Amino acid sequence: MSGEDFFLSSVNVTEETVSGKVLMPRIGYTVLAIIMGVFCSASLVLNVSVIAVTFKYRQLRHPINYSLVNLAIADLGVTVLGGALTVETNAVGYFNLGRAGCVIEGFAVAFFGITALCTIAVIAVDRVVVVCKPMGTLTFTPRQALAGIAASWTWSLVWNTPPLFGWGSYELEGVETSCAPNWYSTDAVNMSYIICYFSFCFAIPFLIIVTSYGYLMWTLRQVAKLGVAEGGSTSKAEAQVSRMVLVMIMAFLICWLPYAAFAMTIVANPGMSINPIIATVPMYLTKTSTVYNPIIYIFMNKQFQEVMIPFLFCGRNPWAPKQPSSAMETSSTVNSGTTSTNQGKVAPL
Repeated sequence: MSGEDFFLSSVNVTEETVSGKVLMPRIGYTVLAIIMGVFCSASLVLNVSVIAVTFKYRQLRHPINYSLVNLAIADLGVTVLGGALTVETNAVGYFNLGRAGCVIEGFAVAFFGITALCTIAVIAVDRVVVVCKPMGTLTFTPRQALAGIAASWTWSLVWNTPPLFGWGSYELEGVETSCAPNWYSTDAVNMSYIICYFSFCFAIPFLIIVTSYGYLMWTLRQVAKLGVAEGGSTSKAEAQVSRMVLVMIMAFLICWLPYAAFAMTIVANPGMSINPIIATVPMYLTKTSTVYNPIIYIFMNKQFQEVMIPFLFCGRNPWAPKQPSSAMETSSTVNSGTTSTNQGKVAPL
């Protein structure tokens, strides 16, 4: 694309949205800006906190937690280069960033979003390796953790850069205040990219996640049966893990399945007419995953939970069990007596 063509396409993106069709009432854009503003603020606080507490507390710097930090970094990328720009464009009521802004925003959201998705798949594999030990007593080393992280970034880069060089493209979507891979073009080259993109960036991570957690659940059930046969009980631990796995898979499906289904529907039915407002909903669901991810993957991790909650509430944990008043008084009396005794020994008259 020549410099002149690029400039003209940049102008057309803005002018068509401003002077052409009205896709949604002005109040609708304002509501979207407010919603995205709330989610972006929450995402910034939660994901920055994840990174901060990991660096602050040595006990969290374990290879199994590397992927959680990587997920927070990827979610921050989506928030800063995707969510924040979406807040701005919805606030003004149209996409005012030009063609260059469309490409940057579309690439950033796709790149960081697929990195986060691949990281979730890596987390699923990590947990299977650690809990189920399919390869024996394999020690999970920093090198293996970093290899999984590098694979998630590389995989995303490989499949999101082709539109920058002509195989596929990034275009406005939904109510035209954000950009994404072009699902609408019936060009054979573009459709080949979209089919590959769907297969390698959604279908494969999805299969890895479902297979890994399915195997994890099967292993825990076998252990539970063995425990019952031997007179033990593992039902409580199994129930806790079951709830965690169910929440993880449901969150994944809620955030990503509508968007993938929408994209494939458009590809399979190029002439299909979909209301722009309806088409916008799946895209916004994927961006809300930047808030759900730290809540699910961090707050269901006891190590992070013990330090994250006090970190967010200035040293307090509102959900910590309170001691009975009598126990607190007894503890206070004992501590007071101990302090007095120690003081008498340190500074005798």
